[in-house]
Amino acid sequence: MMKRARSPQRGSDQTSSQSINGPVRVAWREGTFTRITELEALCTWLSSCRPQENHPALIAATRRHLQAATEAARAEELDPPKRLRIFRNGALIERAISNLDAAEADLLNLAPADYVLGQMPCLLRHVQCYLAPLDPRRREFERIAERLGIKDFDHPLLRNSRDLLPSQDEQLRTVDEERPKIIGIVRGASSAALREQVRLRSFRNVVVVTSILMAVLAIGIAITGFIRPTLIPMCFAPEESGRAVVVCPTAQSQPFVPAGGLAQPRIQTRDIDDVVEDTAQGPDLMVELVGLTAAAIATAAAIRRIRGSSERYGLPVALAALKLPTGAITAFLGLLLMRGQFIPGLSALDTSAQILAWALVFGYAQQLFTRLVDQQGQTVLDSVRNGNENADKSEA
Repeated sequence: MMKRARSPQRGSDQTSSQSINGPVRVAWREGTFTRITELEALCTWLSSCRPQENHPALIAATRRHLQAATEAARAEELDPPKRLRIFRNGALIERAISNLDAAEADLLNLAPADYVLGQMPCLLRHVQCYLAPLDPRRREFERIAERLGIKDFDHPLLRNSRDLLPSQDEQLRTVDEERPKIIGIVRGASSAALREQVRLRSFRNVVVVTSILMAVLAIGIAITGFIRPTLIPMCFAPEESGRAVVVCPTAQSQPFVPAGGLAQPRIQTRDIDDVVEDTAQGPDLMVELVGLTAAAIATAAAIRRIRGSSERYGLPVALAALKLPTGAITAFLGLLLMRGQFIPGLSALDTSAQILAWALVFGYAQQLFTRLVDQQGQTVLDSVRNGNENADKSEA
């Protein structure tokens, strides 16, 4: 491993000699520490280059916000402390992002006009991503950008604007005049971006909880079937020439004549319920395992449509995990519907292999249900990734 280099001069600047927090295990914390260090350097520069023009209260507030973001990235103890501290990641992310946004807004208040002018293209893009095209805040920001000569000729509001760029003095004067609006609109865009992240986390939590409940249900059905195989037997009783055979996923009975039927030589007459009780076994609910295997294949096939995600909440993984217990449940329910003669012509399967084959089909068929969830998840991800780009395209 590389050793951390020491500063060659003892009297060097304190900020340059401080190391960045980390490394840590969670990716979003690494990004947070990097952004905190960047904003701390900017705050130090602004407080030292023009101390007579910077308000001490804003500098102090900026440092408090950065300290709060640092505590969130470090996952420090709760205040007040609590015994149960599970599922803190979402709250920590929201605390870090909101405090970083507030610190950036304070720094825009402190920064000289030429610095804000240099940041205007980035701020314009930020506003256009997270505020709707018809939002009055976005339209006002675009008007300010047009006054500053920041033009996007592909944008419908600016397409016909071909005026000469204003002088630098005019630009700086405009920034000083419109600074409260600029900061307020940027802060509103940051709040909208944070709400999109909260919406993404909420949707991910719903998917995770649903996956857990489906998994518990599938396990409960398997345990119940293993303890009491005849409670919900996965067996069929096809009849031919007055003879019947009970076929289960793992075994099948000898031919028999159902009670009340015409007796046949050397064929025992038995009640069908007694034969099912003798033939059904605990491992019959392996149909759930077959359905889960089919769902895993469907999940692997669906990977080709996944573009990956830079967001912090792992929604594509949660959507993929939902398919597995759903496949087990659909395999069980599909065979149950066939056994209840819900599907005409498929009420009596002849062999155990046919039962397992249909369990495979029903397990893969979970894609019909989870596909709608996948589409909704992709919509939520696109709203976070692209902002209102689609709305811009529709207006153009």
